[in-house]
Amino acid sequence: MPSKKDVKPKGQATKAADKGKRRELVLARVFDAPRERVWKAWTEPAEVKRWWGPKDFTVPSCKIDLRVGGTYLYCMRSPEGKDYWGTGVYREIVRPRKLVATDSFADAKGRVVSATAYGLSAETPLEMLLTVTLEDVAGKTKLTLRHDGLPAGPDQEGAEQGWTESFERLAASLTEGSSETGAVTSRRKRQVVMSRVFNAPRDVVFRAYTDPELIPRWWGRRRQTTTVEAMDVRKGGRWRYVCRDPDGTEYGFRGEYREVRPPERIVSTFEFEGMPGHIIEDTATFEERDGKTKLTVTSRFETIEDLDGMLQSGMEDGARETWDRLEELLAKTR
Repeated sequence: MPSKKDVKPKGQATKAADKGKRRELVLARVFDAPRERVWKAWTEPAEVKRWWGPKDFTVPSCKIDLRVGGTYLYCMRSPEGKDYWGTGVYREIVRPRKLVATDSFADAKGRVVSATAYGLSAETPLEMLLTVTLEDVAGKTKLTLRHDGLPAGPDQEGAEQGWTESFERLAASLTEGSSETGAVTSRRKRQVVMSRVFNAPRDVVFRAYTDPELIPRWWGRRRQTTTVEAMDVRKGGRWRYVCRDPDGTEYGFRGEYREVRPPERIVSTFEFEGMPGHIIEDTATFEERDGKTKLTVTSRFETIEDLDGMLQSGMEDGARETWDRLEELLAKTR
């Protein structure tokens, strides 16, 4: 519910439809990022913290239970240090196309409060409605926001200004491209860099990456099983994994090791057999950090189209789930 009082709105594709004394604020903007990436910016707490709120505001707290009937709760802090809490309930979720949620002012425990608690108009209803739609436009994303229930006047103008400034921050955040997974996307370099610190020694993490008996215990989605059909971990060696869904559908992946330097570095190719010819080069580095290990994987794509297609297919979500499983395996080995 980004809002800013006593300011005039900037230029933005907007309109406001009168509904008595209340209005529906509509804003539209095209962001230079794939739709999946913009969706993540709206649905992952670490992402939201980077752009939510007007200029110079911060978000020290954000919790999201992304399911129909689930709630969100955030704290938006002004440059002067004043906290504004907001909450809502998700009514509709169509990944990665549409979000519909209620919107209310709240206290720090998530209890709905009147807007007057924050010095805003008593005409602001206890519950408003936010509708966010995302449309793919040639690899970019057209975002349309509808904020329904705002009272006409200064509060509506302040909300428009707040959303406008938030969208400026969102555009910058999408350019930087980082997420709570530690993922950074660079379309200019045609690469995605993902990193995480694991609470295990480097040689243990390296072994998990190179032992064919351990790969099936962490590689891939939880709902799938993975079989290692080939794994010759040396320069010029080949690998091939087969993932199976619960219904028996199989997906083959293969590649070649281009560099293996235990326990510091592995460079290999990655190819989904369902789309042959689209080769990704993955560079995994293992950095010792006081008994822990920082794992960084840089995935370099041959074309921007390949990069965008992989992101839209859920690459980062899959990597996050895979690394969560790796973290669980490493905890067991300890």
